[in-house]
Amino acid sequence: MTIPITLTVNGTSRTVVLEDARVTLLDLLRERLHLTGAKKGCDRGQCGACTVLVDDRRVNACLALAVSLDGARVLTIEGLAEGEALHPVQEAFVAHDAFQCGFCTPGQIMSAVGLIREGRAGDDPERVREAMSGNLCRCGAYAGITEAVLDAQGRLRQQAQGEAA
Repeated sequence: MTIPITLTVNGTSRTVVLEDARVTLLDLLRERLHLTGAKKGCDRGQCGACTVLVDDRRVNACLALAVSLDGARVLTIEGLAEGEALHPVQEAFVAHDAFQCGFCTPGQIMSAVGLIREGRAGDDPERVREAMSGNLCRCGAYAGITEAVLDAQGRLRQQAQGEAA
């Protein structure tokens, strides 16, 4: 039995025929669509390395069945920058040295983007740490990650205010 699904991935409509209803979004992205930014860390939803945005919500792609997302919008790290221009969260991660080995970085960045879009980041570092607690960094770059999220949120707020004026 085959199951056709259509997803809008990074702004492009993609129709994929699944041979198995148990295919996860992570495996679909990595193996079928060749988008390898989301990482397979624990494969149990505990590390956050596979975080992507689905309909603007943070999702552990290793836990989401692709078949259940028919018609959804998926944003991965590959679709975040606009051409050569990095997204403000990506810029902030570079500016605050918010990564070391880089394995968790795509998931951290996507989680940060989702957190800011949700309006849950606030200005309190502890609140950011709590909201990002589902994304683990084995290298311990948490201080830089928290600073980057707060900085990016400020940059995005200024951009929005500038556009509204």
